[in-house]
Amino acid sequence: MSVLAIIAAKLRKRSRSIVVRLVLFAVLVVVIGTIVRILFLSDFLKGEIGTLSAAHQLSMATYVAGDVDEKIMARIALLQRLAMRLPPAIPAGSDTLRAWIRERQDSYPLFSLGLLVAFPDGRTVTSSRDLDDALAPAAGPPIDWFRATSAGETAIGRPFRGAGGEPLIALSVPVTGDDGGTVAVLAGIAALDAPGFLNLVQDNRIGRWGGFLLVSPRDRLFVAAGDPRMVLRDTPPPGVNPLHDRAMAGYRGTGVTVNAQGVEELSAIVSVPAAGWFLVARVPTDETFGAVDRLRRFISTVILLPVLVLMAVFALVLRRMLRPLTDAAGRMHQMALGRAPLEPLPVGRMDEVGELVFGFNHLLGKLREQEEALRESEARMAHMAHHDALTGLPNRAMFEDRLHQAIVRAERNGTAFALLYIDLNDFKPVNDAHGHAVGDELLRQVAQRLAGAVRRADTVARIGGDEFAILLMDQQNAGEAAAMVCEKCHAVLAMPIRVADLALTVGASIGGALYPVDASDADRLIAHADQAMYTAKRTFGRHTDKVTA
Repeated sequence: MSVLAIIAAKLRKRSRSIVVRLVLFAVLVVVIGTIVRILFLSDFLKGEIGTLSAAHQLSMATYVAGDVDEKIMARIALLQRLAMRLPPAIPAGSDTLRAWIRERQDSYPLFSLGLLVAFPDGRTVTSSRDLDDALAPAAGPPIDWFRATSAGETAIGRPFRGAGGEPLIALSVPVTGDDGGTVAVLAGIAALDAPGFLNLVQDNRIGRWGGFLLVSPRDRLFVAAGDPRMVLRDTPPPGVNPLHDRAMAGYRGTGVTVNAQGVEELSAIVSVPAAGWFLVARVPTDETFGAVDRLRRFISTVILLPVLVLMAVFALVLRRMLRPLTDAAGRMHQMALGRAPLEPLPVGRMDEVGELVFGFNHLLGKLREQEEALRESEARMAHMAHHDALTGLPNRAMFEDRLHQAIVRAERNGTAFALLYIDLNDFKPVNDAHGHAVGDELLRQVAQRLAGAVRRADTVARIGGDEFAILLMDQQNAGEAAAMVCEKCHAVLAMPIRVADLALTVGASIGGALYPVDASDADRLIAHADQAMYTAKRTFGRHTDKVTA
């Protein structure tokens, strides 16, 4: 091959490069000097508009923060007036006290869920059944405000979710006795989304995409927000949002920052003194500086029309060059959404796009291999976490989980079930005399026989060593069912077990407990069955059982 042919081949190869094509067309665009002037003008206008927008947001934030502060102070003032008027003799009778605070709640409905009086001895009297339900034990009120107020301070508690999932907040003041000491705590519980409370924060937007955030730096929580998904979420950790970090440290003012979602925002920060919170008015900078972008497009249209024509031609050519790339990206997007099968992409030509598609196909193959290996590993790990490695039976963790489920189902359906604890009497001598291999095989065969003695709906588990447990579910007569299973277990264990050349026989001591006769919770039910098993072992010796009725 001649030198000219070699050079021509290299030039053809270079000409297929997207980088070379982009550079050649970019040179034509870069020479248009007016673009530089437009960029400078844009920066100047952005600075001026940013200053005006920051002042406007700070004004709005100050107004909304003042409204929130005023509403909190009004609620605290109401509690203080009620605490001073609380008759000293009323706390002796909870019904009378409940009627008193209910009457005040009806007269001054600033707390949407109601009022409550809490005493140092743990008694709590509320104004309504709705408040009792909201503060149910499953999502009981935080105790930070109670402790602070018991020490004589007016407190605003950490916002929390009630039993129904609604966001709530508690405000409390001390009720003092004749000696000046705190004899009770008067608190009001309000829903954060109650009408007339934080509605200016939650129901207002700044522009199309902006809004307000109410933050508690003490609790590191978003108290209220225009987006309901943000309410009661933890604030970002330090380092995610520099301006937020400064606000948490006490900074109040305006600034531009990038939030946790990667969106650049113009923010104004104002304090809410009554609660120790601060309010953030924020709006994306894309929206703030939209007028600058529109002005830049107008100038480009009027002044740089020839350049736009040239860029249009450039865009058409570039689009044609990059069509394989956009087609590949579209197919990848459809695969990611599940609208197309996950399969290798066709390689049209071996330039940068072809190399990218080839790399994607190679990566796809590797991912499939790793995904299959990961699924197999997860399945093995899940089985190992819940099953005994020797016998394949459920282990103690899975057994306790099924026991808790059985209690919940029995309580819901009003049914009964039985729990049996089994200890092999002669296992240790066999293990000592013939070795662990024989002992392990013996345990495996015992597990198979016990599993065959119960229904598929029941659970046989290895608790540890030579101890097993059986959970007999949803029995019409749990005591009779337990006794029958005991007989089956003794029958299957009475037959010799062949291990290698040995014929081994083991006995079993069985103890039982019935739900709900013997106990109504898991720990006591297990303890009852375990104690019955040891009683059977001591009292009856080998090949005996005991079932607690």
